[in-house]
Amino acid sequence: MKFAVIQTGGKQYKVSKDSLVSIEKIKGEYKVGDKISFDKVLLVDDGKNTTIGTPYIKDATVEAELIQIGRTRKVLVMKYKQKSRYLRRNGHRQPFFKVKVLDIK
Repeated sequence: MKFAVIQTGGKQYKVSKDSLVSIEKIKGEYKVGDKISFDKVLLVDDGKNTTIGTPYIKDATVEAELIQIGRTRKVLVMKYKQKSRYLRRNGHRQPFFKVKVLDIK
């Protein structure tokens, strides 16, 4: 089974062909169905040979298709100081892209 490790949004993801991955939102104008190419490939393994980049592999790309644009569940952020009547509540929903990996080159 061929897989790769890519870096996007400050995080690393292990991906293989036809896998669905939820990644950080990418800057720019994107819509569902767009093709996205990841060129920051850290590792590629095809079952026999493993190629490790320093830090990235030249001429290696991972092609993906944007399946969904959304936001995660709400996370409550609280600030509280006891005995001083200080309480702040805030909600946060992190945006994400769900992509389907089409090919590892």
